[in-house]
Amino acid sequence: MGVLFENIGHILMAIIAFGVLVVVHEFGHFILAKINDVRVDEFSIGMGPKLFGIKGKETEYKICLLPIGGYVKMYGEDDEVTTVDPRAYANKNSWQKLSIVLAGPIMNIFLAIFLFGFVGNVEGIHVPTVSDIIKDSPAYTAGVEKGDIIKLVDDKKITTWNDFATKVMLSEGEELKITIERNGDYKNLNLKPVFSKEENQFLIGIYPELKTPTIGEAFKYGVDQTISLTKQTFQFFGRLFKGKISSDDFGGPISIIRISTAVARQGVTNLMFLGAYLSIQLAIFNIIPFPALDGGWTLILILQIITRREFNKEVIARINYYGYMALMGLMIFMLVKDIVNPIQF
Repeated sequence: MGVLFENIGHILMAIIAFGVLVVVHEFGHFILAKINDVRVDEFSIGMGPKLFGIKGKETEYKICLLPIGGYVKMYGEDDEVTTVDPRAYANKNSWQKLSIVLAGPIMNIFLAIFLFGFVGNVEGIHVPTVSDIIKDSPAYTAGVEKGDIIKLVDDKKITTWNDFATKVMLSEGEELKITIERNGDYKNLNLKPVFSKEENQFLIGIYPELKTPTIGEAFKYGVDQTISLTKQTFQFFGRLFKGKISSDDFGGPISIIRISTAVARQGVTNLMFLGAYLSIQLAIFNIIPFPALDGGWTLILILQIITRREFNKEVIARINYYGYMALMGLMIFMLVKDIVNPIQF
């Protein structure tokens, strides 16, 4: 109990941080609904029973019991409108609906860019330039020198330090061909990463240079980090389908709060960096073409635009209902797993 009270501030910071990601996502849907003149009846943070709410001119803003997401309820969204009401979502064209659906994930991407850029501007950015080398490490043995700029790994362009670190981490000890720039000349070096039990990952024994960026460089860093981590996420799914990822590497809302609380103890900027990463995950998860997710609606709307016809609304509603129930089942499973077999970090 004492530990809980000692960490209550950090736990609240973590919950608020997760809430911000949801608010930004739902605000994307909300603002595009307003732009397209759709009446919004509810703007909810959290799911389940309502804790409290505030009634605006036409929208009820509320916070619900379960901090596992949120939603925007639009007038006519469930096709309950039988009259031709111009403010009903059901009576908007497919392009307007698509802009509303995609606005949530897009806002999460914008948030990630902003947070990465802000953190980079405050704390500096790590660039793929060697600032120091550990003696007798793979990099030292291969001939890497201070000041070398890492340009390519296995002929793949390296934009950020995170790009390079990921290549090394996923190498599984296989030899890498690294192209470095030294005094204007390019040189290829071959080396094998070694596994560090202390760090629990593959390393080559170099440290990146820390650079103080301009505002423009910080923004570019935010964009580059977002692109890099988006690629990493899809690589994660690739490894998942190949059976290289254990279920122990998955976590639900409780794990997110636990990890965020631990990161919050390390400082606000660290929590912001994690928030940016989670914002990317939220965007990607939502664009998966699965019923009831933004991605499922996106697929339906794109097909309607291509075929120039409306699909059977009852069939779509039934599919989305089953999709929603499947997602709720997944959420319950992840909650139970978080309690019985929590993710280790």
